[in-house]
Amino acid sequence: MKKFILLFTFLASSTWTFAQQTYTVGNETLELKTETEGTLDLLWNTINEQYRYFIKTEDGSITELKNTKNTDNKYQEEYKKVLADLTSMEVSRVNLTTYSLKSFIEKYNSSTDSNYVSSNPKSKVKLRLGVFGGITNSPFNKNPNNKNTALFGTELEAVSDNTDSRHAAFLNVRHTTDSDDFQYSATQIALGYRYRFISKAKFNIYAQTKFATFTSSKVTSTIVDPSDATAFITLEDSSTAFDAPFIFGLGADIKLGKGYLTVIYDSIVAAFLDTQDNFPVDFAIGYKFNL
Repeated sequence: MKKFILLFTFLASSTWTFAQQTYTVGNETLELKTETEGTLDLLWNTINEQYRYFIKTEDGSITELKNTKNTDNKYQEEYKKVLADLTSMEVSRVNLTTYSLKSFIEKYNSSTDSNYVSSNPKSKVKLRLGVFGGITNSPFNKNPNNKNTALFGTELEAVSDNTDSRHAAFLNVRHTTDSDDFQYSATQIALGYRYRFISKAKFNIYAQTKFATFTSSKVTSTIVDPSDATAFITLEDSSTAFDAPFIFGLGADIKLGKGYLTVIYDSIVAAFLDTQDNFPVDFAIGYKFNL
């Protein structure tokens, strides 16, 4: 048993060493992962929640790929000059992302070695299942007294397994409850798109739009019975509608456990719906599970 444990520990340690090694770059000692090997090696890691990339040449020298800002707050794209000097290839379309850099380096390695085999995998779609709850004043419906009611729902999100991807699609189902003060309830199914304009290892912030919705709603009202002034009649008006409203919102995902804590401010504005003169209140908090 002890021999088995020692063998397992040795194999695990060997695998970790192969996947990640220690390098000295300038005055720093860094643990870096090898993304691709060849005439040029691409090394990287997330350090202090920032992606950092390095090129290692055949003589063992390592150069960091940087993209700093100048005094005018404009990116300098220093990494493009480094890549151009090393490869003499066109670099104008290369981005400082793992996928873009890997594609570029593997193209160069293939051009210098006829036996080089690219390891660039195709991106696969990952699914996340979320549940959420919150409050809303149903900003696109008549709400004279601006009352808030509860909402809850579930969502299926599709994202690329490429860590650099900023895009996602989602199918969202939510139910808005009614109350004594605001007797409007609705169930909505929505298709939408998200763009993560801030994408970090442990959190991201995104803008989203619902570009297609199917809504089933019910409005309940109470009026005085015309035949008896002391009696009341309850009326219910149900309707369904399919729209392309382009409802915009903001959200954030925070890594928590094996999933993500998600916070959404939805229904801020819509391209083809009015907010009925009420400031939009539509907040939800939930959790996404990786499937």
